[in-house]
Amino acid sequence: MAAAVRRQRGQMPEAAAEAEAKAEAGPRRGTMETRRVIAVLDQTIARAEHVSLLPHVIANLRDLSRALGPTLSRALAEHDALRRAGGPGRSLQRSGRCITRLLQAQPGAAQAVRDEVYARDLTDELFVRALTEFRGFLLERLLTGPREEEARARLAADVSLRDQRNTEAVAVLRADLAAALHRRDEEICKKNAVIRDLKTHLHHLAKFSENHILRSRQEAEKQQKGELRASQAKCARLQQDIQQLRAQLSALVAENRESELALRKKKYKVEMEIENWIQKYDADMGEKQMEYEEVDTIYTEEKAQLAQLKEIYTVLEQEYSQIKEERRIAQEKKERAERELAIMIRAATRIQAFWKGYLVRSLLKSKKKKKGKGKKAKVKK
Repeated sequence: MAAAVRRQRGQMPEAAAEAEAKAEAGPRRGTMETRRVIAVLDQTIARAEHVSLLPHVIANLRDLSRALGPTLSRALAEHDALRRAGGPGRSLQRSGRCITRLLQAQPGAAQAVRDEVYARDLTDELFVRALTEFRGFLLERLLTGPREEEARARLAADVSLRDQRNTEAVAVLRADLAAALHRRDEEICKKNAVIRDLKTHLHHLAKFSENHILRSRQEAEKQQKGELRASQAKCARLQQDIQQLRAQLSALVAENRESELALRKKKYKVEMEIENWIQKYDADMGEKQMEYEEVDTIYTEEKAQLAQLKEIYTVLEQEYSQIKEERRIAQEKKERAERELAIMIRAATRIQAFWKGYLVRSLLKSKKKKKGKGKKAKVKK
């Protein structure tokens, strides 16, 4: 999990830079509302970063006074004194706002404060990271079209589903680990109880043996050597019993140690499996991030190519329209010339027909005249 957190910290500037690049290339670039919203979020993130580091800066004010400057150092010292004196909350708020304004007015001091990011508390770091991720998400939402939003929503749903499956698998493994640890603890408790019972029994047995030996010695003094031999034999048997019980105790301890070692190995194996699952999850998420970046890069390139093709298409469409208009004008001129030629041909045909009729009539008239003259000549003869 720590590796995932470090990787997310490293990816935050890249995500912000990618969001800024999309902001410059997006269709809503330059809108006043987007600029205002992002400016407010940037100012909020900067203030959160500064406020989260104020305790560390105040604690190391002497080392950072040169980078902060006299005015800001004095304001921090007064804020610390007011906090130590238990001043009212409004005074502390005014002092904090004054410090943030001074940091905004002094970029060098603000950078010096941000350089102490290693000292930020984990809760504050998560809060700042959440604000940064929210800024990138909001900027992306403001700059994303409906189709891109649907595609990214599907991709996010797929990633979320895989994350949920991996989380469920990790939860199952953790539950198995917890059950195995619980069983191991129960077995250890049971065996510890047996060991305590055996120790108590041995203690009572030893105490009983001492009392019995004392009585045996007393009886031996009374009953002479025979009773002493009987008591010694009984002590030997009791000692043998004690050795057997000790051997049993050693065997039980060794068995418990072996069982504990086996459980420890099983626990280590389960922990390694969990770690492998986590690493695999991190690797999968890294690959998906790379795939997403590659797809986004290809999409951006294709979008630029589409814009170029649209421009070329617009120019070609204008040229085509111009050529089409010229062809239409030429066709109209051609049709007009053909109509005029047809009219001229009909007129020439009519003129030729009229001329031929005229010639025929003239010829007939001349023939009639010749015939009339011949008749007159015959009549005179």
